[in-house]
Amino acid sequence: ALQEKVPTHIVTIATLTGHAVLAMGPAYSIVIDNGPAARTKFAQNIQKAGHDMGDPFEISTVRREDYDFVRAHSEYADVLQCNNSPSSRTPRGHQFPAAFLIRASGLDKPLCYSHFDIAGSSGTFPQVPTGAPVVAMTETFLKSHC
Repeated sequence: ALQEKVPTHIVTIATLTGHAVLAMGPAYSIVIDNGPAARTKFAQNIQKAGHDMGDPFEISTVRREDYDFVRAHSEYADVLQCNNSPSSRTPRGHQFPAAFLIRASGLDKPLCYSHFDIAGSSGTFPQVPTGAPVVAMTETFLKSHC
């Protein structure tokens, strides 16, 4: 019988923010680690794999002020998802959404978590998507298990 395994690293992928495109350019994915994932150098490993395979990544960092940004300032909410401005007009506009994902999902606990923002690398809608970050992930995850 199959035994249930506890995940050792969780990754989310989204075309999350226009800020990612402004910050890094239209051809790059962004990887953002939480603290436990950063200690494993996951972002550096995915960046190297992406560089080697032609699926480029830039590394961004979630900082204290990003968690402060998503902290609710009301007794009626636990966490804030966004403000009233577009991410492209908000300082740290691709980092605070990652802080929201971490806090809202409970991944601020000691479990490795990384978020890929592929807004810049996924292609322009309605054209065919690029497939980013599949190549870098394949190189990282399959190579480590072969």
